[in-house]
Amino acid sequence: MPNDFLTVKQILDGYESASFNSKEVFEFFYNRIKGIDADIKSFITVVPEDKVCVAGKSIPVAYKDIFTTKNIQTTAGSHILRGYIPPYNATVVDKLSDSKFVCAGKLNCDAFAHGATGENSDFFVTKNPYFLKKTAGGSSSGSAAAVAAGLVPVATATDTGGSIRLPASFTNTVGIKPTYGRVSRYGIIAMTSSTDSIGHITKTVWDNAFVLNITAGFDPKDATSSHAKVPDYLSDIDKGISGLKIGIPKEYLQGLDDVVEKQFDKSVKIVKSLGAEIVEVSLPHTEYAINVYYILTPSEISSNLARFDGIRFGKQRDQFGDEAKRRIMLGTYSLSAGYYDDYYLKAQKVRTLVIEDFRKAFDKVDALMAPVFPSTVPALGEAIVDPIKMYMMDVLTVPVNLAGLPALSVPSGFIDALPVGIQFIGKHFDEKLLYRIGYSFESETKYYEKIPNFLEK
Repeated sequence: MPNDFLTVKQILDGYESASFNSKEVFEFFYNRIKGIDADIKSFITVVPEDKVCVAGKSIPVAYKDIFTTKNIQTTAGSHILRGYIPPYNATVVDKLSDSKFVCAGKLNCDAFAHGATGENSDFFVTKNPYFLKKTAGGSSSGSAAAVAAGLVPVATATDTGGSIRLPASFTNTVGIKPTYGRVSRYGIIAMTSSTDSIGHITKTVWDNAFVLNITAGFDPKDATSSHAKVPDYLSDIDKGISGLKIGIPKEYLQGLDDVVEKQFDKSVKIVKSLGAEIVEVSLPHTEYAINVYYILTPSEISSNLARFDGIRFGKQRDQFGDEAKRRIMLGTYSLSAGYYDDYYLKAQKVRTLVIEDFRKAFDKVDALMAPVFPSTVPALGEAIVDPIKMYMMDVLTVPVNLAGLPALSVPSGFIDALPVGIQFIGKHFDEKLLYRIGYSFESETKYYEKIPNFLEK
């Protein structure tokens, strides 16, 4: 077995060449979890190694802890659900299990996925493997950190307003926020039902496409699941991007830190050198998207969290954390009589304008390219003390969720040794093109090869 990271493709190639077997693969990853996760704190629950059923050509996977897993504790990062053992699996869990992915454990996240840094978890704070005093992003903090540290080759995650793309950007990993309805939400503890997107984080673009081939598709258990045909995301992934028109939304470049803007410009030049045509586009209602999101999201949260009443499952409601309480109160207010028209209804109308902006942009270009985050990776404790600052971390990601579009976050370099990412945004159900663009960019830059410094010892 190699001493460094193992990607999904490397594992599959190793099985094909008989270089190693599944038992050796799982020993490799469990040894890494035992040796490294005490520093990173990405796992809430580790499935005991002797309880893992490894057969044939199995691949380890870990699930963000809002994915329901049969007979394995599922907490949503909240003490309210501590000790809850579900009697069934989420659809994504079943699909991966049927494809020989074996659960190694459940990963930390902001409680009920409320947050952008992972610091709202009721259990502990996950740290960034590239610098332990920095956030790994949220809400899928454990998913990104576990993949970045090489504890698992793939981790599932969710993106409601940026919760896959932010952590991926902060940890030099690849994260897909699929088209809304592309992957089943059944068995996922709901946050904002109209924007929750079910994706995953991997080390490479190829790995990411391979996993979406498994998880995508219609599910009769999810009323919002799409019947749209699922293509082979790996076919033509190496076709290149020559001749494509890629748009840069000018609104996404406003307010960037100078170092982030400089790094983004480098990425644009790389994409251009690969043969794509760069086109400036406008998404004029971008500035309103964050306001719309933080009316709609608390409104849906106040409804979704009503089921945690301490009667059907879970413990007392008074164990909700400050962030959950804040969102419940904001949402209940927005939906209350006398305020519904002024807030929730008006926000839905502006959401339509955001969607229309994207539609017009895609009349001119094949895909969009933008930064994921306007600044460098925040330090732990920096944003958690200021709710507004925490909410503004999603300013470049939430428009995609409001429009239900797919977006792929890909590593785009380092600033002061800290990772930074870019997002490629596509038309509805155009994940295949995003993988092609991301793969071309990744093949040229190979940023994924730089591992966290403390792992080099």
